[in-house]
Amino acid sequence: MDIIVRFFQEGGSFMFPIAVVLALGIAIAIERYLFLSKAKRTNQKAFKQIEPMLESANYEGILSFGKSNQAPISRIIGAGIARMSLSQRREDIEYAMEEGLMESTPRLEKRTAYLATLANISTLLGLLGTIIGLIAAFSAVATADPSEKASLLSQSISVAMNTTAFGLIAAIPLLACHSILQTKTTEIIDSMEMAGVKCLNTLMGRQAISTRSRTTD
Repeated sequence: MDIIVRFFQEGGSFMFPIAVVLALGIAIAIERYLFLSKAKRTNQKAFKQIEPMLESANYEGILSFGKSNQAPISRIIGAGIARMSLSQRREDIEYAMEEGLMESTPRLEKRTAYLATLANISTLLGLLGTIIGLIAAFSAVATADPSEKASLLSQSISVAMNTTAFGLIAAIPLLACHSILQTKTTEIIDSMEMAGVKCLNTLMGRQAISTRSRTTD
């Protein structure tokens, strides 16, 4: 603990803004991870409930479920079922599902991009603190005794570099969190697209069977 306190004290005033950026980034990362994990679980649970209704052509049940359920996939499939009552064309149903997906995607991607921005800010704050520290160090050395210049300069540079080190310490985990959350978001969006295609194929398959039955009769 004493080492951490001394590290902050020696780094100067720029250490505190970097610490604030790191804390903000960690808070966003935790919130996004919990949100995406919940979205993934609710999507899986919702699709398991929707799938039997699709197989039994219980479209009213799907519409009712989509209005009462918070899972993004239920709204996407519900949008396709609602459009099917107006048009039986595959393209129209697909466009309705894509519209539902576009409405759900921003909520999944929300605030994730901030992590990359915060990582860049922490790095730049570290560099700025180091540069200002070096300027102050060289100014102090200019008026120092010649026998003490080398020792004073090396000590001042060591202190100034602390801000760069802390900026990188903050930036690296934030970039890692950004990459993890982006991957998790992409997986959820891909799973929703796959579920939408599966639903669409089921609807079109039932429609083809119904049309063939009427033609045979």
